[in-house]
Amino acid sequence: AVVSTQSTGVTNLRIIWHSTTLPRINLSVGFSTVINISTRGVESKLRGNTEALYILTRCNNTRFEFIFTNLVPDTPRLFTSVLAVQRAYETSKLYRDLKLRGALIANKTLRLLPLEEVYDKINGVWNLSSDQGNLGTFYITNVRLVWHAEINESFNVSIPYIQMRAVKIRDSKFGTALVVESLRNAGGYVLGFRIDPVERLQEVMKEIQSLYRVYSANPIFGVQYKVEDKMEPIEQVTGSYEEDDIEITGGDSQPSSDAFAAYYADGNKAEDGEPVFCEKLGLAIESIKEGFTLESLWEVTGI
Repeated sequence: AVVSTQSTGVTNLRIIWHSTTLPRINLSVGFSTVINISTRGVESKLRGNTEALYILTRCNNTRFEFIFTNLVPDTPRLFTSVLAVQRAYETSKLYRDLKLRGALIANKTLRLLPLEEVYDKINGVWNLSSDQGNLGTFYITNVRLVWHAEINESFNVSIPYIQMRAVKIRDSKFGTALVVESLRNAGGYVLGFRIDPVERLQEVMKEIQSLYRVYSANPIFGVQYKVEDKMEPIEQVTGSYEEDDIEITGGDSQPSSDAFAAYYADGNKAEDGEPVFCEKLGLAIESIKEGFTLESLWEVTGI
C-alpha cells in the first residue's frame, strides 16, 4: 500500500480522511459500516517497523478494507482514539436503533441510558400489535419512546426519535390510536397504541411531536469519549512527507482476528484456491493465504 501525505479526523459517528495536497481525494467511514478494527505491525522502507490501523467495513453488500499508517512520529493517539470511539459507538446502539424484546426494564422501572431523562410515564397504555391488545406502560424520554407489557416486562419496544418517520393519530379497530411509524432502515414498523381518554391521547401525541422537534434540532447519539490531553493543532504536527511504501509483516504473533478479517473480506470469491497436501493433518486443504499459518487459522475458531 502507498500512503500519501494525509489528514485524518475522528468524530462520534465516523472517521474522515483527506489528502492534504488534493482535498478532493477524501474518505468518510461511518462506524455503522465497520465490521472489525485492528492494529498490525508493518514494515516501512523509510521508517522501519511501525504500526498500521486496519479497518474492515461493509456497505451495500460490498466489503472494503482501509489501511492507515501514522506519518507523524510519536503520535499513536489517533489509533487509540479510533478504537475507543468505535467501542463507545457499539455500546450505545439503544440511542440510535429500534429494539424489540430487549433488557429495557428492571423491577418495573426503565433502565435509563446516560444522558437520558424521563419526561413522562403513562400507565394503562394498550399495545395494538395483537388481536386482543396488550396492556402496559409508556415511557417518554428525551431520546426515545419505550413501552412494556405489565404482565411480561420482556415484551417491550424501544423507539429512538432518530428512527421515527411519523407520529400521528389514526382510527383502528380498537378505536382512536396513536400510531408511530419507523424508518425503512429500522424495519418499517407501524406500531399502534391506545390511550384513554382521547383528550389524553392527543396530549401525548403533542408531547412526543414536541420532543421529536427538540431532538431533531440537537440530536443525542450517545457516543461519549473524553480526550484526556489537549492535542496539538494539525498545522503544528503536519509537515512535508515522502510517499511511503509499506509491507505487511508476517510471523506467528499476527492476531487471529486479522486472519478472520482477510478471509471474511474474500467471502464472495468465485472459486476455491488450489488444493495442497497438509502433512500435519494428513489431508488435502485449500492453500493458505500468504502471511498466515495453519495454527493462526485454528485460532480463528476461538474468536
